Amino acid sequence: MAAEIVNPRSDSSTDQGSSEEPFDPAFALHRGGKMAVQATVPIRDRDDLSLAYTPGVAKVCTAIAENPDLVHDYTWKSQVVAVVTDGTAVLGLGDIGPEASLPVMEGKAILFKQFGGVDAVPIALATTDTDEIIETVVRLAPSFGGVNLEDISAPRCFEIERRLQEALDIPVFHDDQHGTAVVTLAALRNAAKLTGRTLGELRGVISGAGAAGVAIAKFLLEAGLGDVAVADRKGIVSRDRQDLTDVKRELAEITNKAGLSGSLETALAGADVFIGVSGGTVPEPAVASMAPGAFVFAMANPNPEVHPDIAHKYASVVATGRSDYPNQINNVLAFPGIFAGALQVRASRITEGMKIAAANALADVVGDQLAADYVIPSPFDERVAPAVTAAVAAAARAEGVARR
Repeated sequence: MAAEIVNPRSDSSTDQGSSEEPFDPAFALHRGGKMAVQATVPIRDRDDLSLAYTPGVAKVCTAIAENPDLVHDYTWKSQVVAVVTDGTAVLGLGDIGPEASLPVMEGKAILFKQFGGVDAVPIALATTDTDEIIETVVRLAPSFGGVNLEDISAPRCFEIERRLQEALDIPVFHDDQHGTAVVTLAALRNAAKLTGRTLGELRGVISGAGAAGVAIAKFLLEAGLGDVAVADRKGIVSRDRQDLTDVKRELAEITNKAGLSGSLETALAGADVFIGVSGGTVPEPAVASMAPGAFVFAMANPNPEVHPDIAHKYASVVATGRSDYPNQINNVLAFPGIFAGALQVRASRITEGMKIAAANALADVVGDQLAADYVIPSPFDERVAPAVTAAVAAAARAEGVARR
């Protein structure tokens, strides 16, 4: 017999529970949604109304029509991001559709506001067609200063991001790829520093060749990592495999300088870094085969690929995606500040240099407190967002993509 699905909106007793249904704080918190629109100007009388709406608004509209750049000064455009999904790769839930994705998109929007001071609007699209998604976002773009793509499955997410950035003159950022990569690099920089090594001395292994795994591999190599091998369900992504997608074939050309083939376990022998973004479980003997002083970043949620108790037997630095262990690799450390910095200077795009600047700034927040259980700051560290924002804005100006 299937379990009964309780409608959280049907009655307030659902939240508080009864003898049949215990209190569930998740449903209680989500009742009515997690966000709302709030005016920034008062409407107290007829004069306020005439300024905020007609006839006063017409003057502003006319000025923008004559000089479109004024939209940034007289609307919220430069302070708001569209959080766009098709609901095909939502957290660890998979393809659950646009309606079911909305609680996550609302959550993302309030994280933008809480941690970066950036307004964001959840947009869940009733299509999974690549062309339709791109066309829809392009048509919506005049209302926004940036686009955060969220929970769109690979490999479509790569093409969607690339084509949208080519079509638009505002930042387009797939957080599942780049947010994860930025925080991973920050933690890895500090882990290397703690153990007296450079990125160039390290060989890494990534479990997972989806959006996050591909982006992390490319980004770490761009930042100077010595070598990295990426493994999917069929083993190491290598040039000799005939079953690779276009994305993985491109990945095989730039990764795995050691020429490894075979399983993930094969790649881990003697490796300095393990990065897990795939789920599953890595056997303990494979972890034990890593180089002395290795780093284990097992980021699957809720169950890391390597349990921290096992990882600590062999690794000098252990990180997870969970908030109940030290060194949480959490995207919220990156995306609010990255967008805040990009919007601050009206950047036309988010470059590799801006992402590296964000990672460096994030790593620097740790400072003299650097320790094996503190290679990355907490999302609640109030220094994080300002540091990332300032670094990203400065990098945008240096790279010529800032427009103010």
